[in-house]
Amino acid sequence: MAATQTMIFALDDTDHSFYALEWTLDHFFGASNSLFKLIIVHVKTTPTSVVGLAGPGTSDVLVVVENDIKKTAQRVCEKAKQLCEAKGMSNGVEFDVAEGDARNVLCDVVDKHHAAILVMGSHGYGAFKRAVLGSVSDYCSHHARCSVMIVKKPKAKN
Repeated sequence: MAATQTMIFALDDTDHSFYALEWTLDHFFGASNSLFKLIIVHVKTTPTSVVGLAGPGTSDVLVVVENDIKKTAQRVCEKAKQLCEAKGMSNGVEFDVAEGDARNVLCDVVDKHHAAILVMGSHGYGAFKRAVLGSVSDYCSHHARCSVMIVKKPKAKN
């Protein structure tokens, strides 16, 4: 049976995200036939959102930041590819690197691919930090035009 629906996996460079990717591969792609086509999306930030300054010398700083962002995106995608291969998913996984605000980009990617589900890890922020930083998963759960699954990393037992 061919994959008929698309699953978007939102990937960042945190342990929570890689835990969620491994969990997703184990639970949805362990059998030889999956119901989903998997597209892993990494959203990189824009250099200006990282630097947040203007003036003489800014362009030099932006070039350095841009190169660092590109290297991080390459490293994150390579690590995800290795995990997919280790789980027997060397073929059939697409990777997409986009730039911008992750909340908007992920919702746009869902629309572009007519995704049935968006999967992402949870950073486990508390209410205050989530209110200050904004939660990508919270935004997507309200605005994405598909089901959203948030995979939480179990807390260590003391």
